[in-house]
Amino acid sequence: MSDTTQGLEIGGDDIRPMDSAFMLKVFYVFAALALLSVAISLGGKWLGRSIIMAGHSDDTTAYEVVIGNNVVVAPGNEIRFERGRRTGVARRLDLYFRWPDLAGYSAAAHDDFNHAGGSKRIVFAAIEEAMMSRDMSGRFQPIYRDLILTPGSEGPGGTRLFAFDPKSGYMNELLVVAPRAGKEPFVARCLTGPSAAQSLAPCERDVHLGDGLSVTYRFPGELLGEWKDLDARVVGKVAAMLKTARR
Repeated sequence: MSDTTQGLEIGGDDIRPMDSAFMLKVFYVFAALALLSVAISLGGKWLGRSIIMAGHSDDTTAYEVVIGNNVVVAPGNEIRFERGRRTGVARRLDLYFRWPDLAGYSAAAHDDFNHAGGSKRIVFAAIEEAMMSRDMSGRFQPIYRDLILTPGSEGPGGTRLFAFDPKSGYMNELLVVAPRAGKEPFVARCLTGPSAAQSLAPCERDVHLGDGLSVTYRFPGELLGEWKDLDARVVGKVAAMLKTARR
């Protein structure tokens, strides 16, 4: 035996089994790391989807929302805000649809709902209990008529555009009026100037529906020329969501 090995002493009594408590701690550490890895993976996927969806939902589950004496049934992808996507009592329900199909959010409509490339094709609607006895059409004769400057100017689709008297309080707005046979006129208010350019839906109209409900819908000014079809279809769309008596 060489000199390099002669000085080595291996004592069997010096080799001890590894502490079981230490092994258990090592196991817990690795288990925790594995769980953390799974959580990060799942969280990353969830966060990625949340970023892509940007608050939208493609879920078509129908929710029954009670507003006053009315029950509104709407699919989740047509309800604008996440907090509104639940069954129960609410003070207000915000909806949105893509024009002209009036469909809710979907992956195919992602760009339109996110206004990619300056797209303005979304109509917004809010349902709540009416605070006024007349809707916008009903307010034309007793209120708006005395606040506008006549004779106005010709607008798209047979409408007439009226500026408001500076003393009226309606700053940077126009009143849009169009006659309807056998009915009160179509009436909407639209922003003008920079405010209109910056808004996704600068025109607004409200109508009364159901049992004491007011539906206010906002739309791009580019749709004024289609006001007849727009009004009939948007009001019809919301009316179809009501389980209560409709006007």
